[in-house]
Amino acid sequence: MTPSSPSAILLVDGYNIIGAWPTLLHERDRNGLEAARWQLIESLIGYTAFQGFGTQIVFDAQYRDTPSTSEVITENLSISFTDFGQTADTFIEKICADLHHELRQFQRRLIVATSDRAQQLTIVGYGAEWMSAQRLAHEVELTAQRIRRKHKPRSQSSSRFLANSLDPKSRQRLAELRNGFR
Repeated sequence: MTPSSPSAILLVDGYNIIGAWPTLLHERDRNGLEAARWQLIESLIGYTAFQGFGTQIVFDAQYRDTPSTSEVITENLSISFTDFGQTADTFIEKICADLHHELRQFQRRLIVATSDRAQQLTIVGYGAEWMSAQRLAHEVELTAQRIRRKHKPRSQSSSRFLANSLDPKSRQRLAELRNGFR
């Protein structure tokens, strides 16, 4: 495995996740399936980069009589639409089967995010890890909070003196020390 390889591969059953996350269901019902897909993609961009995962979101062809397509969204995230008549489940299961030996050889993780019970049993049989839609939602939110905290600007005192950035109790204690009081 090269140093630039992701720590894990995350396969996301796109429509399953949209159907399981209340925010995405609301978006789908209000603005359509395309809007819900993009909201899911945007939710996973930061999560994927922060975790160092190589992520592929898989969508069923969904009424499209077209061959499968893939689109790279970021360095770590891509989306795929299955062939007409092929489900995301079978697409994901095939990837799990194809990567089964490679994962063991290079000691990499393969994680599948879905709440489909039948798919869960199948992918675990191939040595992949299973993540529920609810757990993925929770981890995405925790990661977003960490990113916000990391990039939150620190408040700076308007004065150039360190003492002015201290709370009143600390300033009083410093004054006592300076005056020789204990």
